[in-house]
Amino acid sequence: MEENNLIWIEKYRPVRLADIVGQDQIVERLSSYVRTGNLPHLLFTGSAGVGKTTAAVALAREFFKDSWHMNFRELNASDERGIDVVRNQIKQFARTSPLGGAGFKILFLDEADALTPDAQAALRRTMESYASTCRFILSCNYSSRIIDPIQSRCAIYRFRSLSPEAITKEILRIAENERLSITEKAIDAIIEIAQGDMRKAINALQGAAILSPAITEDMVYAITATARPDEIEDLLSTSLSGNFEGATAILHRLLNDRGIAPNELINQCYRALTRRDMDQDVRVALIDQLGTTDFRLSEGASSDIQMEAMIARFVLLARKK
Repeated sequence: MEENNLIWIEKYRPVRLADIVGQDQIVERLSSYVRTGNLPHLLFTGSAGVGKTTAAVALAREFFKDSWHMNFRELNASDERGIDVVRNQIKQFARTSPLGGAGFKILFLDEADALTPDAQAALRRTMESYASTCRFILSCNYSSRIIDPIQSRCAIYRFRSLSPEAITKEILRIAENERLSITEKAIDAIIEIAQGDMRKAINALQGAAILSPAITEDMVYAITATARPDEIEDLLSTSLSGNFEGATAILHRLLNDRGIAPNELINQCYRALTRRDMDQDVRVALIDQLGTTDFRLSEGASSDIQMEAMIARFVLLARKK
């Protein structure tokens, strides 16, 4: 495949530990394993797009050099969640000897928190039985969903959301390599949309670059179907002024004309409320209502009714105050 045809999240995925941005302490600790030539079982936990898979692959590359393909296997637990995947695929890989003179192999199990409790119990036994030939790296979004016996057998690494500085650095590097010009406000928009997720940031940049090599703030919000901060502020201000008709008109424009997903709009309202200078009791009541609406949508309620009901509660609260 030609490099120009690659999606940028793969084209610019770091291949060395030293190239990973925003996780300096974790990179240093993982590099020490390479220097000593030994590795415990590892548990990587953190939100999406912060470098967990990239770190696992880069670690395997540095451990095994040219033979890393033979001694490294990646499985996604969300594809097959049951005990059979542990008894068959995982156990079969773990029990075979490493190749190319390596001391052990590495099995990377992504989204391990999707495994059923029975599958996790079987995995614990496999990790214990074949530790001499295979090291396990488990990756999950929520470590609380991994059973304690597995957690106690792993060195746990908590990947934090990437800082605005880390995202800015990577965006500028890619923009320079792709010969793009990008405004400071456009970078701020990408940071706002990404919320610490490098995949989101790079996808937003590539999406905007398809439209033009000169990337602006408006292009970023348009390509990602995200409301601008001033539009969210307009929605909140109109609601809190007690103007229900005006607020619902803004809501319909954002949901229907702009195609913004209700859950995304709720998230943006939440972030705006946490930053807004306002009465604390009002802020608490509004965030409580956002949570209620988000839960109802997750349970399958009508998005149109629930979003209008949310605005109605905002207006009623404003009128009471």
